[in-house]
Amino acid sequence: MNWGKVTIAILVAFVLFISGLSYFMASAPNDEYDHQYYEDGLNFDHDYNRETQVTKDHAQPIIKVDTCCIKLTFPQKITGKLRMSRPSSDASDTTVMLDNNNGSPIEILTKHLSKGNWQLVLEWKANNKAYLYQHEVYIR
Repeated sequence: MNWGKVTIAILVAFVLFISGLSYFMASAPNDEYDHQYYEDGLNFDHDYNRETQVTKDHAQPIIKVDTCCIKLTFPQKITGKLRMSRPSSDASDTTVMLDNNNGSPIEILTKHLSKGNWQLVLEWKANNKAYLYQHEVYIR
């Protein structure tokens, strides 16, 4: 074997390596970064104020995870929404509207949710104040 054949073999191996990387990058999902990065940066102060309002008013909800449901108990009557996002996949994210006019706990069924870590983002209004609370749970 001479230098010419070895050089061609190395060049072919390098081209195959680069082609494989190109295919892998083209087939990878595009949800690995936040599409609303700049908008979220502009709204940071608003979100921070809502998060600190939870601490000031002692309005932190009690979150209990059972095998069948997630139970949310608020200290006051609220209206708002719960956004459930899975860190490993944006495709399974869901949003649930919250309303406990009668003051009872809110139950969200977990049968349709895949097992694993979930990030809960609760946004609600009570007594003309806006609140934001984030909590991570593990669904079994």
